[in-house]
Amino acid sequence: MRSRLIIIGLLLIALLAPAVFPATTALAQGGTTHVVQPGENLFRIALKYGTTVSALAAANGITNPNLIYAGQVLKIPGEGDQPQPQPTTVPVTGEYTVVAGDNLTAIAAKFGTTVSDLVAANNIVNPNLIYVGQVLKIPGVQPQPQPQPQPTTQPQPQPTTQPQPQPQPQPQPQPTGSFELGSHVDSFAYPDLMRQAGMTWAKRQIRYNLGDDPANAAGAINQAHSQGFRILLGIVGDPGQLGSGGDGYMDQFAGYLGGVAALGPDAIEVWNEPNLDREWPTGQIDPAMYTRMLAKAYNAIKGANPSVMVISGAPSPTGAEGAFGSARVWNDDRYVAGMASAGAANYMDCLGLHYNEGIVSPDQTSGDPRGDNYYTRYYWGMVNTYYNAFGGARPLCFTELGYVTPEGLGALPAGFEWGNNTTVAQQAQWLGRAAELSRNSGKVRLMIVWNMDFTAYGADPAAGYAIIRPDNTCPACSTLDAVMP
Repeated sequence: MRSRLIIIGLLLIALLAPAVFPATTALAQGGTTHVVQPGENLFRIALKYGTTVSALAAANGITNPNLIYAGQVLKIPGEGDQPQPQPTTVPVTGEYTVVAGDNLTAIAAKFGTTVSDLVAANNIVNPNLIYVGQVLKIPGVQPQPQPQPQPTTQPQPQPTTQPQPQPQPQPQPQPTGSFELGSHVDSFAYPDLMRQAGMTWAKRQIRYNLGDDPANAAGAINQAHSQGFRILLGIVGDPGQLGSGGDGYMDQFAGYLGGVAALGPDAIEVWNEPNLDREWPTGQIDPAMYTRMLAKAYNAIKGANPSVMVISGAPSPTGAEGAFGSARVWNDDRYVAGMASAGAANYMDCLGLHYNEGIVSPDQTSGDPRGDNYYTRYYWGMVNTYYNAFGGARPLCFTELGYVTPEGLGALPAGFEWGNNTTVAQQAQWLGRAAELSRNSGKVRLMIVWNMDFTAYGADPAAGYAIIRPDNTCPACSTLDAVMP
């Protein structure tokens, strides 16, 4: 009953929205105002009026630029309201060479200065864009006195070159609020059932090839926003092009992501399962190499649209490294630990992970019928391994979480036989429980169900994971509805 009322209410809102928020702009006393429309964000609004996100936030007393709502009336700052650049008067008395994993926040904390002073001292236009090897002037560092010969005192030892340790990531607030739920969609034909299930996000995957136009992502973004959903785009490139192109390819990939970010998606996942040679060049699988790509991507995305949540590419949950060798696969726990050591936390808002091989309740931490008791078999094994790898410095985003069942489809293909005994009822029950545990964990920011409505059932049995079953029912929609507020 509650679900029907929610759906009716949403339909009424959709019908009445033009009347409730009739004008995108209005003239107010002393200046222009803008009435926020569904799907808008500060970045889009700033572009519309030729201003900046920071100026809009300052003019409207907004402390979190990611949180605005439909119907909110924003004051549009005029030319006189724009913050004016101040001449640099900061004394500069030291230097620092940027190392992998650095950002201005960490450097400022290291030297007891501020990001704004670093920006002013170095004439930095975009604080998100610094690079390894860049020499920064450090404001406010007192010069060391030269040793003077003293007849009655010992000379003081002089410090050697400043050490450059890897900056330690600091815990940060979750980027856009509390726990949310969504699903990876194929046709996007079931928005009402998604709403019934308590979902507010949709995910799509985009395959990038050299020369692609970022505008090819606009359709997915606009479709989700028109239905009232946030959109996560998982964007993954070509492993062959990456293998031959190296850093040059990474730069072009990052440029593409920046172009997509300017279109206004809500989140971007940078690559997919980079610990497998299916998605990363054979012989080059390396978390430090991925972190180098992630840094370029993060800077490009945030430079184009600071409100986009950046999610690291989720590794494949696997323990196959011993069987196939590290040229073809890295175990995901070792890979994630390598990302943390390389400073990846500085280039993400959320740590991506996949969980798609469960055949027991997410409450269980042992007793998997396969007998190996490997941590990827268990919901809590995945959550705790990933969260602890980064010391809790970043929240977790399940960009895939699903349970496969052959019910109504026939036996699962080779490699997925372990799921043959899972029923649709168990799939629904376990997804609901996983959402409930995630919502209450304090560790999980986002859970994307894998998947909503895929129909292919071959070597990759995507339809077995779909919560829209062959008979067009959705038992999991009800169990998710029961646990989502």
